[in-house]
Formats: sequence, C-alpha cells, structure tokens
Amino acid sequence: MSSTESGGEPGADEPSVRASGRAVPVFGLITPGDWYRIPLQPRERREASMSALIKRQFAGVDDQPILRRKAEEQLRGTAEAGVEQGGVVLYLSFLEAGGIPLSASLLVSHLHRKFDSLDAVVALAGTGEVGVVTLPEAGRAARLLRRQRTKQARKLGSEFEDTVVEYFVQVPDRDEVLMLTFSTPLEPIADAMVGLFDAVAETLRWQRPSEETKGERE
Repeated sequence: MSSTESGGEPGADEPSVRASGRAVPVFGLITPGDWYRIPLQPRERREASMSALIKRQFAGVDDQPILRRKAEEQLRGTAEAGVEQGGVVLYLSFLEAGGIPLSASLLVSHLHRKFDSLDAVVALAGTGEVGVVTLPEAGRAARLLRRQRTKQARKLGSEFEDTVVEYFVQVPDRDEVLMLTFSTPLEPIADAMVGLFDAVAETLRWQRPSEETKGERE
C-alpha cells in the first residue's frame, strides 16, 4: 500500500487558506501500490500525468500505434468525465492476480453544498444498498453500494454489471462533502473488490498543514 495526499480544494497541491486564516483540511488516503494517481486539476497536471502513464504502459512497445491511440482516448475520456463530476483526483488500478488485470477506479470529488445530516445524504444517494458507517479516522460517512450495467458495457456486448461503492464524508468546518466513488467491472469477483474498496475508504483521514508535512506526498 502507498500513502497519498491531495489538496482540500480542486487542483490544489498545497492546502488553501480561508480569509479567517484557517487552512482548509486536506485528505489523505492509503491506496494499493499498483493504483496510479491522476490529479485532475489543473489541466496541465492532468495531461502530464496521463502522458506519463501512457508512456509507462507502452514502454518498449513501438509497433502498436492504434492500440496506444485507443488507450489514450479512453484514458482522456475517463479523466474528462471525472472532471465533469467535480473530481479532483482519479486513481486507476493496475493490480494483477495470476496475470489477470483487476480493473478498478476511484474518483475523489467534492460536493459543494451543505447537508443537515448524513441521513440527508443517504436520502439523496440514489438506489442501492445505503446506510451510515463509521470510518476509523474520518468519522461517520454515508455508504452506497449499487450495481449497474453501463452504456460502455452494453456497447461492448458485456453481460456483466459494474459494481460501484460510494462514500460521502463531511469535510470538517466546510459546507462541503467529499465523495469517494469506487468502481469495478469485474462482476465475478465483485465481493472481493468491494472488500478492497472498503479497506481503502477506512484509511481516509483529515490533516491540517502542520500535520500534512509529516506524511508522505506523491
């Protein structure tokens, strides 16, 4: 597992400071070492990170220009969709088991609105298995588990459904909710992947600038 940090505001590497002089909390997550982190803002950082990923994935492969172009288009589409959803960081899994890729993603985004309680978040979360849980470091959170057959899956002729786990966590001292959206298309091992998603979510923690300097940053 590797430790990663991200700013409390979209696209911020360093924590921003409010007019009151109090720094906005930043969140920390511990993710598997084979999950690749793509900052979504600003655009320049997003493009640089995606280019580095494509270069890494196709290192030593010079005879697959069509495959490389399709991979770039798919990656860019995924990242842009994340931006449209208010995402600040996107993680992509490159874990393998027995040579089989364990495809998964995590989008971290912000909902810039105030909720009176987590019960109100639960009410707005949508269909699926929904409830309130307690994260060891971040406190109470709304958790939603749903399964859906995406447009892309139908287009590819896949009979499998995507399994999605979402966590909604109130940002300390802010009228804002942090949302963690985990997703995997691997229906046959969905339960195991959900267990991994829950384990990652349980590492969520809030830090102030003085505390953040003690942690590992990418």
